[in-house]
Amino acid sequence: MPISWSFPVSSSLPAPQAAGIEIFGAEPTAVAAERDRALAYLRELGLADVAEIQDEKQDEKQASEKNGAWLARLRLRPDIAAAWTPGFDTTGLRPLLDQRHPGDPERNLEREIVVALLAAPVAFRYPSHDELAAAVRIKRDIVQAAYKTELAFDTEQAERPADYWTYAEDTGFTVLPGKSLIEALRKASQPEDSGKLYSFSCYRATEYVTLLGIAQELARSNPALLAQLQRRWETRAIMSGLFHDVFLREYGSMEAPLPPKYYVPGDRLWFRNPDERSADAEGFEGSWVFYLGSGLFNNFWKHEQPFTLTTKCVEIYHWRDGVYVDAAGKTRLDESIVEAKVRVSLADPAEVERILKLMVRLREPRGVYVDGGCIDTTRECVRWVCPGTADLVIPPA
Repeated sequence: MPISWSFPVSSSLPAPQAAGIEIFGAEPTAVAAERDRALAYLRELGLADVAEIQDEKQDEKQASEKNGAWLARLRLRPDIAAAWTPGFDTTGLRPLLDQRHPGDPERNLEREIVVALLAAPVAFRYPSHDELAAAVRIKRDIVQAAYKTELAFDTEQAERPADYWTYAEDTGFTVLPGKSLIEALRKASQPEDSGKLYSFSCYRATEYVTLLGIAQELARSNPALLAQLQRRWETRAIMSGLFHDVFLREYGSMEAPLPPKYYVPGDRLWFRNPDERSADAEGFEGSWVFYLGSGLFNNFWKHEQPFTLTTKCVEIYHWRDGVYVDAAGKTRLDESIVEAKVRVSLADPAEVERILKLMVRLREPRGVYVDGGCIDTTRECVRWVCPGTADLVIPPA
């Protein structure tokens, strides 16, 4: 079950221990073999000394709930967790890893992902080391794609490169037969590939970046499933709620929220707009983004200027200052006003502190606007994808 966390926390109470990574199965020898592969991976990354391992046998009820009587748990040592991820805050991991492993930025992204998983307040569960390794690669590829993704903001229009995509109202944007889904996604979302910015929502952009990360991993580890994905996208797009159900696993909940500063690079998340009036403007109900690691969140509108938690919260706070009603009676936002307000606030440390006290709170339920902040209680990551263990099932068109 997820660990409930609320702030502030009394310093006299012991810190909750990380749940970390669980590798599970029905046979102890098989689980031990997968655990040893995971340990070898940690050694390869230079992280074996910061982790602790615990083998557990589940009782009958737990085994039924967790799909296996045996599991191996890998998590950060308590002393390392207290020093590196105090209060489950993962936003400061990257400088520590860069100092520990200098001159290795690409591999340090991988290390940051793994350490965040080892520090998790809720267990990340895998039926094999292969699924763990695939999950890390997907997160890495999502981060790299999110860094490059930029859109033209337009809540009412949508377009894609005509040499790769076609559109019909009943099927959505689909890939032209014979055109690579991977290349189609890159061209639609990455201006360095296409030379153009295309218009679609940040929510749809998160789907494309996620799908690209999945497709890249399937090309490596499960070509048969990639072929199914390709065929499906040539026939009918998977979008919105169905996309979430098919491809993603949500962790945390409103009842048992994640710590406000717990993030894993490559996971999708939502910042809520806690101001009711400006939230009525289309496209400003909140902001869907990816955590990039290094304390940064991607910026779909200026990809070379990613947000920190501070700048993201200050921007969303000032949405309330740009709201107006146009001649047609529609609620809109003047982003030039928002940008000016953000610049002024960021130059005033006391004002930044005031805004963060309001915004770095857990969000309220949908439809409630009283005293909540913009931090969501959940995050989203990709399902298992490896042959024989994948729980990502492509539905028929």
